Amino acid sequence: MNNSATSDPGLRERKRTATRRAITAAARSMTAEHGLNGYTVEDVCDAADISRRTFFNYFPTKEDAIIGHADDDIPSGIIDEFVAGGAGSPAGDISPTLFRDLIRLSLRLAEDMTASEEDTRQLIGVVRKEPQLILRIIGVTEQREAQFAKDVARREGVAPDHPVVQMAVVLLSTIARKSSMAYFSDGNTRPYRDLLLENISAASLLFSQPFDIPDTTAAEGQS
Repeated sequence: MNNSATSDPGLRERKRTATRRAITAAARSMTAEHGLNGYTVEDVCDAADISRRTFFNYFPTKEDAIIGHADDDIPSGIIDEFVAGGAGSPAGDISPTLFRDLIRLSLRLAEDMTASEEDTRQLIGVVRKEPQLILRIIGVTEQREAQFAKDVARREGVAPDHPVVQMAVVLLSTIARKSSMAYFSDGNTRPYRDLLLENISAASLLFSQPFDIPDTTAAEGQS
């Protein structure tokens, strides 16, 4: 008997990823065709050729299956590479390459997003049909942003609530959302990478400008 499939951690993870994605693809397809209440978990299991038990090993509900798993959005290898980029800086000091590496990370994720464009368009269509999913997506997005803050903090050797870490997460998440909205808008012909770089450059230009902290003491004395 060949046990290579069970003894190879990489192969096991690839099989798990393939199963997760098959479940998500089936759930999205059925939601787009029948609506959220027009099919059952058993129908998803039949479409994905899995058991009911396997389904619940991956997702607690149909809604979670539709949204998908965080590991399928950001592969762990890409995050590990990003975290390793801060190894040369003393713990607690913000590394001088953080912004550069955040841009590189964004571009890597942009490549994956483009590769899975059809999946994203399908999700957009499902959410338009079942707008109640928006609240769940917002919750999942917040969880994923909190995890990203932990990854940035781990790289820099600081706490996740460090202001630079928090600002990095807010800015990159906002830029990614704005770029995605433009990319998937009707009539857009520009590549996602170009839109992303344009928005990153605009943010960089804005925040590179000098500023003076306004003196509010005089106004406070008059009140």
